[in-house]
Amino acid sequence: MAHYLVSACPKSELLLELESRVNRGEFESLRPFGATLTRSLKAARWDPETTRGVWEEEDYCLPPLSQERDAVLDRYFENIHAERVSEGEGWRRISDLPSLWEKKGKE
Repeated sequence: MAHYLVSACPKSELLLELESRVNRGEFESLRPFGATLTRSLKAARWDPETTRGVWEEEDYCLPPLSQERDAVLDRYFENIHAERVSEGEGWRRISDLPSLWEKKGKE
């Protein structure tokens, strides 16, 4: 298993929809990644300097996040970048950033 620090530009017009779907657990049943993706998106952060959403994601695919992108991420984000990190490193690096979900009302 590998861990990635993911950064992506949220599609602002779809951010409320994504938040609602995440909070309802709509992606949890997607196998094999739904539960992990849901947890990661719930904890996602907003980097005001880069105007990107950021989170750590556990993934088994090559290329990274290919299943997640096909099923969910490409609908809600653009310019997705994944940087390989050790488990927990990504969350430590972004721990001081505000929640992605706080961003939705500040556009």
